[in-house]
Amino acid sequence: MTTAIILAGGLGTRLRSAVPDLPKPMAPIAGRPFLEHQLDFWIAQGVGRFILSVGYRHEAISGHFGARYRGAAIDYAVEATPRGTGGALLLAAARLPDDRPALLLNGDTFFDVRLDELAASAAKHDADWCFALFRHDDPARYMGVALGRDGRITALRAPDAPQANGGVYWFRPAALRGLDGDTTQPLSLENDLFPRLVAAGQRFAGRVCDGAFIDIGVPADYHRAADVLPQGEPHVLAG
Repeated sequence: MTTAIILAGGLGTRLRSAVPDLPKPMAPIAGRPFLEHQLDFWIAQGVGRFILSVGYRHEAISGHFGARYRGAAIDYAVEATPRGTGGALLLAAARLPDDRPALLLNGDTFFDVRLDELAASAAKHDADWCFALFRHDDPARYMGVALGRDGRITALRAPDAPQANGGVYWFRPAALRGLDGDTTQPLSLENDLFPRLVAAGQRFAGRVCDGAFIDIGVPADYHRAADVLPQGEPHVLAG
């Protein structure tokens, strides 16, 4: 059984004009919270446990989902004070066993990624981290990620690269243990934690995926999300 951490604790300031009273992952899309669409997608691929890293208005999330959703277990890692995306990951990842790979997902993006293909890329490169990447032509909005011909990430910030970080990561939880430096202060995933892991010699791979991608963090994309998210009845796990 795969566990996925979802970073769902952001303030959602860019979306506040469209969804003023809810945390971003609870923004309604086609009559249902965005987070429901995201959970459905990953449950259908065999994810059986989610750890929701929550902060701002977390009661709106835990009150809606409770301890189980469509057969999958739901745990909550609650930030008492904002820790940044990197700090939120460390808080949630403390609940993971070291010997089983996990997923990390952004709570405000949807990316149609095949879990088995991402895991196969990670295994091929013996990676500690494997990023799902999407092709883009908007360098003003998306920071490119440089990918070598061998599938390894050569630079986490490459403005001219044609692929960008899609917010879906396969990773080994053991890669987060025993980090050097202060981890008690707020940390950015992209600006602090990932560079620290690269400097420590961890192996980063990437897979360019052709599936639909959307970031609901800005009102324009939020309003078109219903046309991008999968439709139909989700598969339901037994339990």
